[in-house]
Amino acid sequence: MKKLILILSVAVILCISLFGFKLIKLGAISGKISPANNVASVSLISGIDTVKAPINQGSFKFSDLKEGVYSISLKALPPFKDTIINKVAVKDSATTDLGEIKLLQ
Repeated sequence: MKKLILILSVAVILCISLFGFKLIKLGAISGKISPANNVASVSLISGIDTVKAPINQGSFKFSDLKEGVYSISLKALPPFKDTIINKVAVKDSATTDLGEIKLLQ
């Protein structure tokens, strides 16, 4: 009997844990850089963590982000200047579109 209760308890805990992860809804940040060929990298900064995103024809997207506030760092190629976009808010299950980001010379 004790073995059956233990097995059922473990099964219940496992089911609750797996179901709990499905309730976490993640957001994203996307944007398009202009001119597209003059950016070397795009990074997302959260505290001390930094993640880079691939750039495809000037477009980028950071996925699977928890709700919070982030900074985006663009490393430009000369003669353009690097750019930092601060206080980019991400909400659960939503994509924050930064639109077109124009690099300055």
